[in-house]
Amino acid sequence: MVQIGIVGKPNVGKTTFFNAATLANAEMADYPFTTIDANKGVMYARSPCPCKEFGVKCNPRNSRCLDGVRYIPIEAIDVAGLVPKAHEGRGLGNKFLDDLRRAHCLIHIVDVSGSTDEEGRPCSPGSHDPAHDIKFLEEEIDYWIKGLLEKDWRRLSMKCKLEGVKIEKMLAEKLAGLGIKEEEIKVALKKASLPEDATKWGDEELLKLATHVRKEAKPILLALNKADKAADEMIKRFEGEYAIPCSAMAELALVKAAEHGYIDYKPGDSSYKILKELDEKQRKGLEYIDKHVLQRFGSTGVQKCIDKAVFELLNLIAVYPVEDENKLCDKDGNVLPDVFLLPKGSTVIDLAYKVHSDLAEGFIKAVDVRSKKIVGADHELKNGDIIHIIAR
Repeated sequence: MVQIGIVGKPNVGKTTFFNAATLANAEMADYPFTTIDANKGVMYARSPCPCKEFGVKCNPRNSRCLDGVRYIPIEAIDVAGLVPKAHEGRGLGNKFLDDLRRAHCLIHIVDVSGSTDEEGRPCSPGSHDPAHDIKFLEEEIDYWIKGLLEKDWRRLSMKCKLEGVKIEKMLAEKLAGLGIKEEEIKVALKKASLPEDATKWGDEELLKLATHVRKEAKPILLALNKADKAADEMIKRFEGEYAIPCSAMAELALVKAAEHGYIDYKPGDSSYKILKELDEKQRKGLEYIDKHVLQRFGSTGVQKCIDKAVFELLNLIAVYPVEDENKLCDKDGNVLPDVFLLPKGSTVIDLAYKVHSDLAEGFIKAVDVRSKKIVGADHELKNGDIIHIIAR
């Protein structure tokens, strides 16, 4: 399963974001280091379900469908807050970094209102510059990766030189514990433009390489949290393709209200519908969210962060395998039962392996359900494709 790390310094709303996204009950409090052990849960990426397009009622097994929107499970890990010099073991740094080993990408929760200092202590809004938090977190991960690279560097780089081993192969073995692939290291090496002779690389070159490895293998999306308390100018400083204003507290309040039947609201919606009478406190809370979050930003931003991370930052696509291309079902009659997330550029044979190795090994051909065309093993898949695989 795809894993996304929820990261940031203490007391910026990481656990609130995690709870809102997973409906888990991780401990929340207004002081640093509330989260000591990593909380794991399941959050969901949204994709249009083909059920509405084909006019059928689906029976999802590995996901959920709400009004024609498929919610696809993603593993979320909410880790201990990071403080400057964590790579030197300060705070809970070593634990933080260890928890991130398997994350495919990171959602960095940033207090865009500037109401927490660099250690995560409350301060007056706007008195701390969130740019410092963004910079230090990236640097901490860079130094962590560099620390792993430089262990036994002289001997290993010399071995590569003398034995003619490709440097990316050696680096991939060295960083295998972080889930970093050889292809990602290849791209990082190219972008870093380092001297050809790796035996001559020093601190500067290894740090530069670590930065590019982090960008390729652990890409980061910024969740500009507490946006309802931030000035427009502050948000505009950071807002961009992978920086999204959000209010994790607003999302948590809405999903909890929906869970208890007070409102009709689905994660990612731009509005809600009141279903039963509210007391004054509840009404005022919803009015605040409506005015300062939904009307201002179009949504709470939490679901947008997840979707953006999955479909754009990680460049994944959602594909639906079926056993009957006419009824869109499996052998038990379940309609559109499964959806799989695959890297963009994946082929039919990649999908077959994802479903079951026997299906791939006995592959004969496949049918693209929409076009009704027969396709081969190397046919490139598109987001939302429905595929029937025929195998021995």
